[in-house]
Amino acid sequence: MSSRGPRQQVPQVVHELPCRLRVRAPHLFRRPDVDSVALAGLIEALPGVTSARVNPRACSVVVTYDGKTRVRRSVLRRLATLAWADLPRAAASDGDGHLIRLAAIGLAAAAGPLLPPVVRSAVGWLTLAPALAAGATTLARRGVRVEVLDAVALGASAAKGDMTTALITYFLLNLGEHLEASTRRSSDDLLRQLLKPQPQRVWIEHGRELVEVGLDVVKRGDIVVVGPGEMIAVDGQVVSGAAQVNEAAISGEFVPAAREAGDRVLSGSVVEEGRLRIRAVAVGDDTTTARITRFLKESLNQRSAIQETTDRFADARVKLTLGLGGVIWLLTRDITRMASVFLVDYSCALKLGTPVAIKATMYQGAHRGILIKGGHALERLAECDTVVFDKTGTLTHGQLDVTDIVALARESWPERRLLALIASIEEHSIHPVADAVVSAARERRLGHVSHEEVEFIVAHGLISEVDGHRVVIGSRHFLEEHEGVACAGQADTVERLEAEGKNLLFVGLAGQLIGIVALRDRLRDEAATTLTALRRLGIGRLVIITGDRRAKALALGKALGVDEVFAEQPPEAKADIVTELQARGRKVAFVGDGVNDAPALIAADVGIAMPHGADLARATADIVLVEDRLDAVAEARDLAMRGMALIRSNFRIAVGVNSLLFLAASLGLSRPLLTAFLHNGTTIGVLLRGLAGVGKALPARQAVAAPREAAAEIAVEEEAPANVRYLRAH
Repeated sequence: MSSRGPRQQVPQVVHELPCRLRVRAPHLFRRPDVDSVALAGLIEALPGVTSARVNPRACSVVVTYDGKTRVRRSVLRRLATLAWADLPRAAASDGDGHLIRLAAIGLAAAAGPLLPPVVRSAVGWLTLAPALAAGATTLARRGVRVEVLDAVALGASAAKGDMTTALITYFLLNLGEHLEASTRRSSDDLLRQLLKPQPQRVWIEHGRELVEVGLDVVKRGDIVVVGPGEMIAVDGQVVSGAAQVNEAAISGEFVPAAREAGDRVLSGSVVEEGRLRIRAVAVGDDTTTARITRFLKESLNQRSAIQETTDRFADARVKLTLGLGGVIWLLTRDITRMASVFLVDYSCALKLGTPVAIKATMYQGAHRGILIKGGHALERLAECDTVVFDKTGTLTHGQLDVTDIVALARESWPERRLLALIASIEEHSIHPVADAVVSAARERRLGHVSHEEVEFIVAHGLISEVDGHRVVIGSRHFLEEHEGVACAGQADTVERLEAEGKNLLFVGLAGQLIGIVALRDRLRDEAATTLTALRRLGIGRLVIITGDRRAKALALGKALGVDEVFAEQPPEAKADIVTELQARGRKVAFVGDGVNDAPALIAADVGIAMPHGADLARATADIVLVEDRLDAVAEARDLAMRGMALIRSNFRIAVGVNSLLFLAASLGLSRPLLTAFLHNGTTIGVLLRGLAGVGKALPARQAVAAPREAAAEIAVEEEAPANVRYLRAH
């Protein structure tokens, strides 16, 4: 399986320390345009790798890792077996142009004092020409912008004869621009690191042989074989084998998970140890990795209201600066003071600081399995005061557990044999009730009960034969009305189980009722702690929507301490309920996972989709959870609040410092060089703070988890109110 034929080229290790490799990659000679971030991301996805840095010019890759031999082998194997031709190209960058321009300006400024006055003037005006032209072009096409202020300030200093000051100021402006662009690219690179390319070739079973094929030819149902150190390229179900799988690239969980036959695996995760045979369920654009990639690419183009506000504020300040600078010149006739005023620019720190902080927050969220669709989703989640949960699949796992087995013919069909009989017939069905019964029988290691062919009665139940006797399994209505099996004798038992909020499955044999199985939704372990955490994070109202009967819904609401329960609701009513809450003045976040949740996800101020929900729900949501854990909702809220707090504090810093600079320049206390230096330093500081500050928000995965409360069985109120809403007593 490890032999890759003629495509394989063994990379050369040119330098090595115990936990560090410098590898010469021959393919980089032919692909100098490769996206270094994407290539580094593919290597960093390997278990045990700490970081990777690619230098296309030197055709080398530097990798730090945990020092283990198997990790070293995995790194070299990945570099040798990559489909280099399929790696993305690097995005266009003007980094080299900035450096060349900086060097030219610096040389002109340094050489100026040594040149004759005429030559110094000519060199200075030639060097300043791009800035002056940019200012004139901007004024003609876009009106008064910061480029116009810079051009006037530089031109005024040069016209006064202070060419050295003009050139040094121009150098500082370009240095600031270069550092700002680098910081902005760093924020983009954070997100691009998450867009790891899939392996382009995989091994599949073809008859009795393993065949390496292109990923584009893999179909649903194919058996894909993945070995140690290899990335899983499809979403699928493990057919056989056992392995430790690292899912950090997908869920943010760095602890490897054990996967074996029957388990689900996701594309983008990496097999650390072991070997898996996986039946492909989703391939190509339908895989988890492909959906995440599309989501993140869309997110890069989303703009928030606060971003629009800061842009408008910055643009308005440009006009104000131009006007006040003109007034100062009229009053003082001091060109130097006017130039200093013009060099105070609110625009850079405000316009660049906000998107950098947003992208950094999105990156932190993605690393925790929380995909945020741009700044608008971040901002609205921070502002929400109400969270509405669609019960099934959110507060519960969307799965049923067998809670009671009532054997009515104990001598011939005791509990264990009764469950084995039901599971043996139900294993032919794909209904959630069938899954629960089969799982319960598997957990008890029950044997198979032989039976005849199974007949499916749509929306009613199953029919088969055992030892010549007719077996019917389904609802009470099905058994009584369609099969003539009397159930009235168990009315007390049925009433008790239904009052406990359980779903009932009836079993009849040879015309007699022989058993009842009770099932109930599995409440998530983290449900109570998540709701407590949301309250601590400022959510004033927690709401549940469910189609369950009133008694069951009220019991759940009381156990979780929510404020309002909408029970016995049809699926189409969810969006109306969200709209009703908004009409009360609430800012609503809706958490759901089904196809019928899409209207509510759209209607809400911010929609949050659970990971295993319908494609339509994920497509319409503002935030998608990658990992199936409810506490990620609280983590998302915490991250949004911290991100917005960082953006606002950066705004205050930028406005405050630049306003002080503006005042100092107006009073003649700050010369152009000092103004340019301090202004650019403030801008770079704000950008770096935005890039790094959010990373401190959640140092641990459970940073927002509330103290775990004792999980109690859900008890039913003796007297339920007549209406279908439970209002929390205050």
